[in-house]
Parts: sequence; structure tokens; C-alpha cells
Amino acid sequence: MIEAVRLADSEDVDGVSMRRLASALGAGAMSLYHYVASRDELLDAMIDVVFGEIELPLADTDWQAAMRRRAISAREVLARHPWAIGLMESRTTPGPANLRHREAVTACLRKAGFSVAMATHANWLLDSYVYGFALQEASLPDTADALADMTQEVFLPQLPPDEFPYLNESAAALVAAGYDPAGEFTFGLDLVLAALERLRDSAERPG
Repeated sequence: MIEAVRLADSEDVDGVSMRRLASALGAGAMSLYHYVASRDELLDAMIDVVFGEIELPLADTDWQAAMRRRAISAREVLARHPWAIGLMESRTTPGPANLRHREAVTACLRKAGFSVAMATHANWLLDSYVYGFALQEASLPDTADALADMTQEVFLPQLPPDEFPYLNESAAALVAAGYDPAGEFTFGLDLVLAALERLRDSAERPG
């Protein structure tokens, strides 16, 4: 499965087929069917590899610290495997790493005092935040310098100062400060975790 993941990393997941993988491995396509019965089964196994790279929340750690580290790890893993973002929650036959991950996350939240309902809400919220940020980040330039160059050379010429004064002000200030959007992840994550802490003793969602 490692070779299939490498293939998806380099060519995107749409380019991964049984025939293409067999070619990369120097094997016959039919020989792969001894290990996986279909492309869907192959995708299940590939996603399981990705889940296996994400750090599990530690049982003996404060729940916020544990879930913070797990979220940061998930973001780092998805940055390496951006093709996986849209597939993480779509597989109907989860593998062992996938299940261990979900069990560890649920256990962390339940042991912290979240009810079943609130643990479910927290899990959905955290995953939505991580996947959404990873998806947005995948379309950004690789470095803060590259983002600054794009802002100055591409975006600012499209923003007449008299028509968009606040966008010009913001762009100029952020470029001057060497703004890096990567820091937005932990800023938002800490807000989410703080909000969940206030709801930890609630049996149901507010409202």
C-alpha cells in the first residue's frame, strides 16, 4: 500500500488504478488481485495508511493538549497527502488504523467528561476544522515569501486603492509583517478547543 500512497502523492489519487500500480511495482495487474479485490478496497487500504500516520491522542494527557497535538499531526499528514482530504470520511470499510484512531479520539473525549452526544459534536467539529483548513491550505503558495509575491504581483494590481482601501491596507500591512497563514491553524484550533471546554459538562449541544 505504501507504493500506492506514493503514487497518489506524486500523481493524485485519480491516477491510481490497479494497472498503474502494477506497472509501478513491476508486476502484472492480475497479481494485485491476490491482495486487494478492487480499486475501492485499494483506496480503503491507502486511507488506512494515512490514518496510521496521524498521532493518536495520549490517554494520560490533558484532553485539550492531546486533541491539539492530534489535530496538528493530522494537518501535517494531510499536507503530505492532500489527495486524501476528501476521502478520510467517505470510506465505508475502515481499516484497523482508521478504527484505532477513532477509538482513541472517542476515548479521549469520553474520559475527559464529554457525554456521548458532546463527544460526537466535538469530534465532528474538530475534524471539519482540520479537513477544511487542510483543503484551503493545499491551494496556497508553499511559503510566506511566495504568498507575499503573489499578493503584490497578482492581487494588489486588481484592487484600486480608492475602491478597496481596506483590502489595500490589510495587504500592505500583512506583507510588511511577513504574514504566514500557517499560523492561522493553531489560532483557530485553540478557539475551537476553548469553546469545547466550556461545553464539556453539557449533555447536549447548546440551543
